[in-house]
Amino acid sequence: MPEIEKPFRKTGDAAISESPLHPRRKSRRIMVGPVPVGGGAPISVQSMTNTLTADVPATLQQIAELTAAGCDIVRVAVPSQDDADALPEIVKKSPIPVIADIHFQSKYVFQAIDAGCAAVRVNPGNIRKFDEVGPSICKAATDAGISLRIGVNAGSLDKELYAKYGGPTPEALVASAMKEARMFEDVGFHDFKISVKHHDVVTMVQTYRLLASKGDWPLHLGVTEAGPTWQGTIKSCLAFGALLAEGIGDTIRVSLSAPPVEEVKVGCKLLEYMGLRPRKFDIISCPSCGRSQVDVIQLANAVTEGLKDVTAPIRVAVMGCIVNGPGEAREADLGVASGNGKGQIFIKGKVIQTVPEDQIVETLLAKAQEIAAQMETDGQLPATATGPVVVPVTQNGNC
Repeated sequence: MPEIEKPFRKTGDAAISESPLHPRRKSRRIMVGPVPVGGGAPISVQSMTNTLTADVPATLQQIAELTAAGCDIVRVAVPSQDDADALPEIVKKSPIPVIADIHFQSKYVFQAIDAGCAAVRVNPGNIRKFDEVGPSICKAATDAGISLRIGVNAGSLDKELYAKYGGPTPEALVASAMKEARMFEDVGFHDFKISVKHHDVVTMVQTYRLLASKGDWPLHLGVTEAGPTWQGTIKSCLAFGALLAEGIGDTIRVSLSAPPVEEVKVGCKLLEYMGLRPRKFDIISCPSCGRSQVDVIQLANAVTEGLKDVTAPIRVAVMGCIVNGPGEAREADLGVASGNGKGQIFIKGKVIQTVPEDQIVETLLAKAQEIAAQMETDGQLPATATGPVVVPVTQNGNC
């Protein structure tokens, strides 16, 4: 695979991203390669490859797919020597910054740094003799100009802290994170972010709130072992939504038992809907109800499938009755209000034509493609984009 041009953010980018819901928590800024994290920088979306890292072509292919979905930073597992040996080529050819994920063997940390990884994730709870090797890791990271992540997980909490606090409580997880943070800072190393993950939403939110009150470290949000797609998406959106609405969080990973690209799609859309990323392609559709005079579920699914590759920042409304349909369709860039065997097609609030029900889908798809093509011609397409997500709409309690 040829080396890929790296079009991502420039080192030192001073861009600031504010939340419309709450002022962002003040945290210090670090760099993960060219991507700024913390200090008000735009919240980045991360994922992790599930390929065998030593299989370089497969890993690079998956990284390319993640990049296309909007991923900013990718993490790769390094459980073996073969994986560590593969890092230089992966780093060289990856279009986005690579973080090495290290457990148990501290020697792989140093090898990852030498390979040019943008950052290394270390889990102090399971790195052998971390108290002894930690200062050396900090020095190596400083010399290489890279950052680290302290990754504290409920499932790998230090045994002494587990016993002291009676389990992976918020207090135990924060105590573990602060212990390692102090060790780093005591040797003059400050280029690190912290994650304190738990599978339980309430515990996770309480933990991050507590940690956020203790210092200005950049925070990586995650619900660990969140579960299958539907369950993990709900958990992640609840936890991230609560924290981001309070201004807490500088980078996120939605952990799903699903292909990694699905994690990125959910993460990007979550940030869009929180007002923390520019809106991209979006489909609004009403839920099915007794007022509908058209099969809304079938119609929404057909439009979603037909426009799955569109990345232009347009909003398409698929509405099934005359109660909310015309109003929602008029608010969208493109929309249809269906009923009585026909559909009124709107563009920018104006009815442009009325078509029979069996022509609604093909008409919407054609008009959406026309709008997307014009945006591309006008240079309005985003640098990274995500596919459509169907969002149920309610209005005045009617749906």
